[in-house]
Amino acid sequence: MGNSEKQYIEIFEQNRAVIDQHSVAPMNVVREEAFSLFKAKGLPGKKEERYRYTDMQKLFAPDYGLNLRRLDIPVNPYEAFRCDVPNLSTHLCFVVNDQVYKSKETTQPLTDDNVFVASFHHPEAEKILVQHYGRLAAADDDGIAALNTMLAQDGLLVYVPRGVNVGRTLQVINILRSDVPLMINRRVLVVLEENSSLKLLFCDHSADDLDFLATEVMEVVVGDNARLELYSLEETHQRCTRVSNTKVEMHRDSRFTHNVITLHNGITRNLLDIDMVGEGATCLSGGCVIADKEQVVDNNSLITHHVPHCTSSQLYKYVVNDKSTCAFAGRVLVSKGAQQTISQMRNQNLCTSKEARMYTQPMLEIYADDVKCSHGSTVGQLNDAAMFYMRQRGISESEAKMLLQQAFVGEVIDMVKLEPLRDRLRYLVDKRFRGELFKCEGCKLCR
Repeated sequence: MGNSEKQYIEIFEQNRAVIDQHSVAPMNVVREEAFSLFKAKGLPGKKEERYRYTDMQKLFAPDYGLNLRRLDIPVNPYEAFRCDVPNLSTHLCFVVNDQVYKSKETTQPLTDDNVFVASFHHPEAEKILVQHYGRLAAADDDGIAALNTMLAQDGLLVYVPRGVNVGRTLQVINILRSDVPLMINRRVLVVLEENSSLKLLFCDHSADDLDFLATEVMEVVVGDNARLELYSLEETHQRCTRVSNTKVEMHRDSRFTHNVITLHNGITRNLLDIDMVGEGATCLSGGCVIADKEQVVDNNSLITHHVPHCTSSQLYKYVVNDKSTCAFAGRVLVSKGAQQTISQMRNQNLCTSKEARMYTQPMLEIYADDVKCSHGSTVGQLNDAAMFYMRQRGISESEAKMLLQQAFVGEVIDMVKLEPLRDRLRYLVDKRFRGELFKCEGCKLCR
């Protein structure tokens, strides 16, 4: 047990009553078990296969503050959050650090069909939390889930009842705000009942140029014949560390689309686990990473085909520059009896400087014989012939480089089904490659 774990064990032991007081019963019920598991297992080490590229001990070693007494953070996101990208015409929900911002939208149903977007403290949340909270992201999975479960005090519930199709996209703005270095522990629970559908966009921003450590555990249930599109966009800054675990359970004939875009960050570690437990389920996951300076991005995925007739597809693309370090580890597990599985995994990467580092590890583990599965990975540099072709036609070297990089990641952007978001991402990627996003890096809320 290292010093990184000891500080969190002491914090929990000294503040258990305060943590419980400012939380809700379904979260408190599983807290003690999570604490016991964290004491026994600690944080994941680099010897563990899924954490070999990111040093968790180092990330969690600094002494961050924790807002355990739930003091109000002085920010009005509706006035402060302004962006020069056209509005997506979404239903907005703000999460300031790890607390759902109280507003009319987060205390009432999103539609007349009882679609709820609410804090875990909402009176209607308890019955859903009792059924689903902590079930997919069990604390014994790893130390990150255990640490988050023992310290988290609030969360965001997104609930779509049976047969309801939500036409308007829900956009959740996660804002990091503090006057001192701060640790944030977010929880998200998304439940789509059968024959329902939802488009969901998470945007991560930081309001202050301070050290932040954010852990996030998201549990997603996609019911029979339900449709969920989940997009995640990170635009924080170099002093932000984000460790995110997303656990998804897919039922019969469900459809799940997941796309994670990292444009600006410090250190980011995304884990995605998808359990396909119903026949006929289909998932499409993608990722786009643009990293430079000394940024770190580590994406790790595990898709498990438990039953026959399921389809999965993954495409992750990275552009790695300067002294940045990135990693992708993807694993597809086809269980015994999961016949007629179709699975494809691709990871393609551009290293545009000699000091950039890219680690890639695609894996297939198959215990069925009637399957169609493939995986592949490439790491390369910009095409010299294409560069020469454009230079000969009067295009500057920097412009040619930018155009090639844009074209490279374009395939992932095109996977976004939501047209306004797809257009916005093209715009942001263009600004990112032109070096213009540094003006609003971290989204300092236009101050």
